[in-house]
Amino acid sequence: MKTFFLGLVILLAGGLLYGGLCQRVFGPDDRATPAVRNNDGVDFVPLTGWKNSLVNLLNIAGTGPILGPIQGILFGPIAFLAIPIGCVIGGAMHDYFNGMICLRGGGLQMPQVVRRFTNRGLYGLYTVFVGLLLLLLGVVFTYTPGDIAATQLFGLSGAATAPSTWVIYGVIFAYFTLAALLPIDKIIGRIYPFFGALLILSSVGIFLALCCKGYAMTEVWSAWTLNGFDFRAYFTQGHFLPTFFITVACGILSGFHSTQTSLVARTVTREGQGRMVFYNMMIAEGFIAMVWAAGTMAMIGLGAERAGVTMGFADGGWQYFAQLDGALTAISPTSVVGIICKSALGPAGGLIAVLGVILLPITSGDTALRSLRLIFAEVLHISQEKPRNRLLLSLPIFAGVIVILIYAKVSPTGFNTLWRYFGWANQTIAVFSLACILIWMLRSGRGRFAWMSAFPLAFYAFVVASYILSAPIGFRLPWTAAYIGGGVFAAAVLAFCLHQGKRGPREPEL
Repeated sequence: MKTFFLGLVILLAGGLLYGGLCQRVFGPDDRATPAVRNNDGVDFVPLTGWKNSLVNLLNIAGTGPILGPIQGILFGPIAFLAIPIGCVIGGAMHDYFNGMICLRGGGLQMPQVVRRFTNRGLYGLYTVFVGLLLLLLGVVFTYTPGDIAATQLFGLSGAATAPSTWVIYGVIFAYFTLAALLPIDKIIGRIYPFFGALLILSSVGIFLALCCKGYAMTEVWSAWTLNGFDFRAYFTQGHFLPTFFITVACGILSGFHSTQTSLVARTVTREGQGRMVFYNMMIAEGFIAMVWAAGTMAMIGLGAERAGVTMGFADGGWQYFAQLDGALTAISPTSVVGIICKSALGPAGGLIAVLGVILLPITSGDTALRSLRLIFAEVLHISQEKPRNRLLLSLPIFAGVIVILIYAKVSPTGFNTLWRYFGWANQTIAVFSLACILIWMLRSGRGRFAWMSAFPLAFYAFVVASYILSAPIGFRLPWTAAYIGGGVFAAAVLAFCLHQGKRGPREPEL
């Protein structure tokens, strides 16, 4: 577990130092925030700092920092270093500056930020793209908690033909509807902090179990094999770059987070809260991702014969297998969640942890749909103070989620296809938001710190381009061509941002 602990040191120490640098570069002051100036009792509502922190954590921490690392750890112990480094200099930096730019801009939503720093064409493209992403998020964050609840909480089949499956989905969706329509302080501001505490406690519980139970794990400097599974071979064959960074996504950097930090920017009462609310909560998500990655490796080391999991090659790829009713059976990554919880925390503690995992995506799904409604409202210039207007904008959103959910559940490959597009779209949105941070730095006299956003921007531009050029869901090009295309795209994005930063208006200190 030495590599795992080294990664935690990088995450915590790096977060402390780099978070301080981000704060100094931005320069928060004592001016009145949008929550105070524009309090409308619906979306602009002052909340205390600790509430904003836990609300933001639950907003950004869906199933991504759990299911992503469960699949990403198959690339080997290098994940224990890639996750914290990427989180410190990429994900947390991205969340902080996006949140603070939206905060100082008067509570702007991300499409307006993109319009302000790029051009009308990219603004239109981004608005369509982020709308599709948030719609997919609504589906993913209904599907995954519904399946986990059905199979691991209630002991049901979770099959598409089972009426109980759709009843559970219906209950989740009813909550989404209620949370999206009510003022933010009526549900989100009141119950999310308690959900956030449950999430943190369950993650800490699994962490302590990992420390105390002596699970077998492998190190980055030793042989990458564990219980018959060769992580090094998976690392090579799976193309760590770019596939790992699409797979893990939210535990390192997520474009979805920019839509949520802009939402929370409307409830922050002091700019000085930004570091805790935006930067440190992403560090917390990095910790969650590290814990679930380590828990999965521990279960592989334990093996199915001892109530863990065994890796097996089936249907053209590596899959998790567990002992079910005396037989070795292929299971999904969502089922690995329950195995980790029960092994680490026992039946009672595992049940609480599973409950936390169910609540996690639900509390991201409702704010994703809320963000989508607010984006539509800004684009169409429709006031959201009246419940009738909120309902009219929400209805087509909910209808789209239901249609895609039915497809994802009924089609044998529906959810796998949905998840791949979701992962790629998520990181592509991050390219837009990182570009806005870079242009803002250049226009606001912070050009000497432009490297802070330029490096992750170039890296993720390369990742999303090379992935879609090579992936089965994309253009299926040879890897050499995909890497060349990714490099060209990254260079073009940087050149565009430098051009926009120099030719655009100087960004005033609002």
